[in-house]
Amino acid sequence: MIRIGVPARIGGLLSLAFAALGFAPGTSAWAKTSVQPPVLTASAMAVADSFSADAAERILREGGNAVDAAVAVAFTLAVTYPEAGNIGGGGFMTLYVNGKPYFMDYRERAPLAATKTMYLDQNGNVIKGMSLFGMRAVGVPGTVEGMWEVQKRFGKLKWKQVLAPAIRYARDGFEVSDQLQQRRDDAAKDFGDKTNFGQYFGGLQAGTTFKQPDLAMALTRIADQGAKGFYEGRTAEAIATAMKARGGLITKEDLREYKAVWRQPVEADWNGFRVITAPPPSSGGIGLVQLLKMKADSKPAFAGVTLNSPQYIHLVAEIEKRVFADRAQYLGDPDFYRVPVAQLIDDTYLAKRAAEVDREKPSDTKAVQPGLGTSMPEKAETTHFSIIDKWGNAVSNTYTVNGYFGSGEVVDGTGILLNDEMDDFSAKPGVANMFGVVGSDANAIEPKKRPLSSMTPTILTKDGKVAMVIGTPGGSRIFTSIFQVMTDVYDFGMPLPEAVAAMRFHHQLLPPNTIFWEPYKPIEGELAQALEAKGYVLKGQDFNGDIQAIEVNGNKPEAAADPRGRGVTRIVP
Repeated sequence: MIRIGVPARIGGLLSLAFAALGFAPGTSAWAKTSVQPPVLTASAMAVADSFSADAAERILREGGNAVDAAVAVAFTLAVTYPEAGNIGGGGFMTLYVNGKPYFMDYRERAPLAATKTMYLDQNGNVIKGMSLFGMRAVGVPGTVEGMWEVQKRFGKLKWKQVLAPAIRYARDGFEVSDQLQQRRDDAAKDFGDKTNFGQYFGGLQAGTTFKQPDLAMALTRIADQGAKGFYEGRTAEAIATAMKARGGLITKEDLREYKAVWRQPVEADWNGFRVITAPPPSSGGIGLVQLLKMKADSKPAFAGVTLNSPQYIHLVAEIEKRVFADRAQYLGDPDFYRVPVAQLIDDTYLAKRAAEVDREKPSDTKAVQPGLGTSMPEKAETTHFSIIDKWGNAVSNTYTVNGYFGSGEVVDGTGILLNDEMDDFSAKPGVANMFGVVGSDANAIEPKKRPLSSMTPTILTKDGKVAMVIGTPGGSRIFTSIFQVMTDVYDFGMPLPEAVAAMRFHHQLLPPNTIFWEPYKPIEGELAQALEAKGYVLKGQDFNGDIQAIEVNGNKPEAAADPRGRGVTRIVP
């Protein structure tokens, strides 16, 4: 039996949440692990668009595990969710496999020819749009390499099996939704004649079948040759040729030298759980841990304060203000800059930062300095999916092309849409990027460097078992959104679906004393008046995340898709 429910409000991004499919394990690749975690006994649940849900169900029915399903979803979204799903971008994956945590960094890198001043004019001013549109905005893509590495290490099925659904959707087509056409129309206005976007996506119309034969061939090469099918040979040649013809910097050498990196995840204890989350070059994991611990350290200030009341929003904003001050100063690519991770999540340090919170009024923004002694929002158009399988393995994956449809450039003859991830670097220290977030020299452009991100794929465990898998798109709102859902569930006892649907707000140091609210549950009326009386400026925003989460209580998993987004819920006995 399969039950499908479509949220009444269509919008946002997607996820996948699978739990406990009762299938018998295969015998081949599972030998890669020696000790199997306890088996969950509930039915499977899926929250996704129907295309990626179909892909994941197929892979799991063929005996695949959470990693196999995750790779299938990632490639399928590159076909059916082109505004954010990708093979021309990059991202982060947090894994919990065989009772152990792992983290895969497949973030894009700056090309070898990139320079610190590449987006500045002769007077040292940032050239508007250069880091957002066209080939010069593109970082070296990492998605294919990242998926290849995780599936090679932990997958059970053959590589060709997990790519088969994506190839079929590219070759045979899929029905275009109204939302996809609307996003295409909006993006086309930004790209104008600056890119070849219209040549490839101009024929995309709601209600019709959209086929991508060039992309099907590119995916087939990846299926046949693994990561080399993207980073070498015909596809790499096509990317390098397009770059040279249209002012880009990526060469065949850039592609050949790209490597995804296994990193140690950020881990911390909170509320009886082990938090496993994203390390640098993501700022999200550190930011999430700082928020969680500083709120816990501020327990006396929060005592008796009603959730999402004026005082609650004020206290959280005070904490967020200090987290973003640290983010701007200390965080960058750990391969180029020594990020003080241990100090930033140290209990004593965070207790000191929490003690700086002004309980009555907003702290003077100029007085809020980075806490270790030295003195941005990001694009929302990312996508996230979360998966847990019957063996208790879990995947939390967030990946992106940055803006909707990335740079607007499609590689001729391949159908591959490329990112505009170079905008996530600090084009000039102290100057905000497209998300309004500022950075320092720690996030300055350098060849082979990965730009700072807020993506925060997160897994919580309790007594060695997965308790929650969570993540969201949303740029700099990512970790503040995850923080609010987690605290709504675990501090206020709210059921997961209610917590995912609850009001969310955001503050990020700059603009000064500004609280961002969302149209889904706006800050208005008496609540707005009370916050303005405290000295806050209220500002609406179009988007504040699309949380996709699984919570496991004992052996009972529950999946929740954000009503802000689009998706279906499936139960597969």
